[in-house]
Amino acid sequence: MPRTPRLHYAWIVAGVCLLVLLGAAGFRSTPALLMEPLNTEFGWSHGVISAAVSVNMVLNGLTAPFAAALMDRFGIRRVAAVALTMMAVGAGATVYMDAPWQMMLCWGVLVGIGSGSMALAFTATITGRWFLARRGLVTGVLTAASAAGNLVFLPILAWLISAYGWRSASLTVGLCSLAVVPIVLMLLRERPADLGLLPYGQTEPDPEQPADPATEAAAEPKGLRALRLLRQAAGTRPFWLLAGSFAICGATTNGLVGTHFIPAAGDHGMVETTAASLLALVGVFDVVGTVFSGWLTDRWDSRKLLGVYYLLRGASLLFLPALFARTVHPSMVIFIVFYGLDWVATVPPTIALCREWFGEDAPIVFGWVFCGHQVGAALVAFGAGMVRDQLGSYDAAWYGAGALCVIAASCALLLRAKPTVPPVATVPLTA
Repeated sequence: MPRTPRLHYAWIVAGVCLLVLLGAAGFRSTPALLMEPLNTEFGWSHGVISAAVSVNMVLNGLTAPFAAALMDRFGIRRVAAVALTMMAVGAGATVYMDAPWQMMLCWGVLVGIGSGSMALAFTATITGRWFLARRGLVTGVLTAASAAGNLVFLPILAWLISAYGWRSASLTVGLCSLAVVPIVLMLLRERPADLGLLPYGQTEPDPEQPADPATEAAAEPKGLRALRLLRQAAGTRPFWLLAGSFAICGATTNGLVGTHFIPAAGDHGMVETTAASLLALVGVFDVVGTVFSGWLTDRWDSRKLLGVYYLLRGASLLFLPALFARTVHPSMVIFIVFYGLDWVATVPPTIALCREWFGEDAPIVFGWVFCGHQVGAALVAFGAGMVRDQLGSYDAAWYGAGALCVIAASCALLLRAKPTVPPVATVPLTA
């Protein structure tokens, strides 16, 4: 009978994952800070720099479902260590770049693939394996780690850039990522059973299934499993509603605000360190909002939660263009608080709905849903940069994002509860 320690090791695993996500968050902080320095030094337009960020986001999303499958095959610890090292190499190599294609390679490809392995599918894998009770709450806490990383890194990186140049920021995030690798190798464990434990909150072992050597020998490669699950999930209406709404989530957070808030504030005369501090403040309130969202997800209907979140986000973005100014006014602070509470509050209910519909395959299916998130972020990151180059203002991008949020809310509210009988592969498109 698995023993029950006073401090369940699931909390140690969650703590290590929190640290990993904090370290990886520096990479999501940096592009918004690099846009103006790279424009000044190399003359690269907002559209060119945004294109490299878009490559990063697309590869980040495409990597996530395969990373979840690789974690099943090679283990979470190995995949996490390799991904963190890859991100460190990509960030460090940017200090030598002097052409846009080099930024595409370093920041777009290397950092994109590495960070994709540390994306939200990583969180779904950890919580799915280690937690039965408090799963929604832990999902919210781990998701909030990205925002907390922004909180830690943004003001520091903005100060480093202003004092020592943009290369110091790239080296800093690379070294921070590399510093987490030994902790991952020493403390991260794959499954509770490896330590003779049950998942946190589970009181009885799962029934043992007899091993079938023929079946195990014929087991499909993990990459093919990710593609098979995509094909099966893509035949269901819930998958497209979740992927579509989450694409808009990415478009209206990482793609638009995360990438373009600082340069947009600069267009109105606000200094970069002040704008970075405001964006970091979003991270403060996002920690509160996401953890609270995880708590609500354990208790309320996830569909209704998503609908409310997207409508509130859309309303806040419609007001944003009128709030930019040279100095920080109370109205901007109110926006930061309101928007911050909603930043990634959508993640816990989205993961919960993936589990509801796709069961044990949820981490990989959520990886594909997250891929939609990153594709949406990439399209808007590039599109908003082009809007700024062509119109000289970001206003049209903010208004368009507000309208998209209404569509996302509609997708969430159209998603019905799962029937109790059909398995994933047989759920009809009209479900």
